[in-house]
Amino acid sequence: MNVKTKLSDCLRPLMLGALFLGTAANAAVQSIDKVVAIVDNDVVMQSQLDQRVHEVQQTIAKRGSAVPPAGVLDQQVLERLIVENLQLQIGERSGIRITDEELNQAVGTIAQRNNMSVDQFRAALTRDGLSYEDARDQIRREMVISRVRQRRVAERIQVSEQEVKNFLASDLGKMQLSEEFRLANILIPTPESANSDAIQNAAKQADAVYQQLKQGADFGQLAIAKSASETALEGGDMGWRKAGQLPPPFDRMLSTMTVGDITQPMRTPGGFIILKILDKRGGETQVRDEVHVRHILVKPSPIRDEAKTKALAESLYTRIEAGEDFGELAKSFSEDPGSALNGGDLNWIDPNALVPEFREVMAKTPQGQLSKPFQTQYGWHVLEVLGRRATDSTTQAREQQAMTVLRNRKYDEELQTWLRQIRDEAYVEIKLPGANQAAQ
Repeated sequence: MNVKTKLSDCLRPLMLGALFLGTAANAAVQSIDKVVAIVDNDVVMQSQLDQRVHEVQQTIAKRGSAVPPAGVLDQQVLERLIVENLQLQIGERSGIRITDEELNQAVGTIAQRNNMSVDQFRAALTRDGLSYEDARDQIRREMVISRVRQRRVAERIQVSEQEVKNFLASDLGKMQLSEEFRLANILIPTPESANSDAIQNAAKQADAVYQQLKQGADFGQLAIAKSASETALEGGDMGWRKAGQLPPPFDRMLSTMTVGDITQPMRTPGGFIILKILDKRGGETQVRDEVHVRHILVKPSPIRDEAKTKALAESLYTRIEAGEDFGELAKSFSEDPGSALNGGDLNWIDPNALVPEFREVMAKTPQGQLSKPFQTQYGWHVLEVLGRRATDSTTQAREQQAMTVLRNRKYDEELQTWLRQIRDEAYVEIKLPGANQAAQ
């Protein structure tokens, strides 16, 4: 089974793709466990490291890449576990809890996106030797980490209307909103207070990686072995990004590149970055169908049961058919507070914003005609279609895209800064044999 999925558009899993690949690392019970890292008030155990390393190895193998040496992979995975552990501790101190209902919904979403029921999903995990309970626990951890980031990072990001206008008016904004890139990256880091020697050394490392790539080395394998980016264990795969989300000069460089191209190492606040374009796609003009509709809604109540409510809707339908004014009857009888005072007018509306029953009746009703009474979860309705049109929503869509691009650009920069900050401020003692010892 090869299950790769996301919990939602705002939740990017840290390693779900690896979690549901191959066989379980914990299938074999270890007789002795030991601490491989002390992380503030918690620890990372050898069993945790072994399990995650196995999962990453399975993921790399599924991609057809060569697995890096064990020592290199162990250190990369351990660093990932340390940063995850710090975020989980922050979540614990902040009182972040994932309810069973929320967790069940998340599991259901994963199952659905893999065309399975939850029972089928559980059975598939069992066939692959994976524990359903362990899978739920990992999903819960990822949800906690996501919420920690939303509180500590996303909520501090503000994008003004003027920033959106400026971005849309710029040549860069016009260019970036027409194309989207799937990228992979390799980050050779530099400390925040790096001296010239440290910067020069990082530059040499980045150039050595770049030369290997030019000679045909596998990008994903080098990312796993050399990169300090959060996406290193995924072969550097960052997913789809607008170039405007990236720090200069990458935002301008990508427009002249093709799929498969690799950038030269470029200096950023976090270190030297190399990007590879895995794929690209363009944005087309977006046209949205809209309907101008008005309706009358009557609801059952303690003094008016379902039958009487239906009878009232039928009576109103008959009166309108006989020539009475729809708007006046809506003002007198409609129990939709949002439209009653406007004669039931919902104005131009996207059908997708309506409940299915209302949308279906509206679609079948010719323009200028009245529908027969029908029922939705809100009560009984009579509607009239006043017009239909196709609206070019490209401008609105681009404004939303610009907002997303600017927020993501700020989020990515802020996230990397925040992750580096919590790592630098934490007490970490690494006990893994052969790894660099660090304590603060």
